[in-house]
Amino acid sequence: MKPIRESDLPGIGRKYEIETQSRERFVIVVHDDGRREIYTPDPHDPDETVSVATFQDDEARAIGAILGGMNYKPKALETIEVALNDLIIEWYRIDGDYPSVGLSIGELDVRRKTGASIIAVVYPDQTHQINPGPEYKLKGGSTLVVAGERNQLKVLKQLLTHGGR
Repeated sequence: MKPIRESDLPGIGRKYEIETQSRERFVIVVHDDGRREIYTPDPHDPDETVSVATFQDDEARAIGAILGGMNYKPKALETIEVALNDLIIEWYRIDGDYPSVGLSIGELDVRRKTGASIIAVVYPDQTHQINPGPEYKLKGGSTLVVAGERNQLKVLKQLLTHGGR
C-alpha cells in the first residue's frame, strides 16, 4: 500500500490523498464541521474532478465501518483475523523482496523465536499446503496462514519482514 498523503486545509479541515494498488486516486476532505467529501480526480487532468460524494459525520462513520470490515469480512481477504479467546489466526502475504524469502521455517526458527505457528501456505494459483514442516522454504507471492497470540504474531511479522535479523 502506498502511503496516504495528509495535509491541513486551514479554515476547512484536513485532506487525505490515496492511490490504490490499481492506480486509482481519491482525495478525502474531512471538514471541521464533520462533513466528509470524497473526490475522484480525472486521471488525465489531476486538477479536474470526475466525481464527488459528500457525507455527514454519521454517514461517513457507517461507511467507514463497512469498509473496515466491521459488519462483514469477505472470504477472499489477504488478512483475515479470527479471535478465539487469545488465539488469533491471520493471513500474511509474503512479498518477493522480503529477506525471509528462500529461507526455511526451521532456518528462521519460527516457533522458538515467536511462539506462533505457520499452519498453511496458500499460493497465488489458490493451491495450498497444510501444516508445512521446518524444511519448507518461504516463497514470494504466497500467503501464510499463521496462528498465535497477538504479541506472537507481531514478532512473527517482524521476523518475516526482516529475515531473522
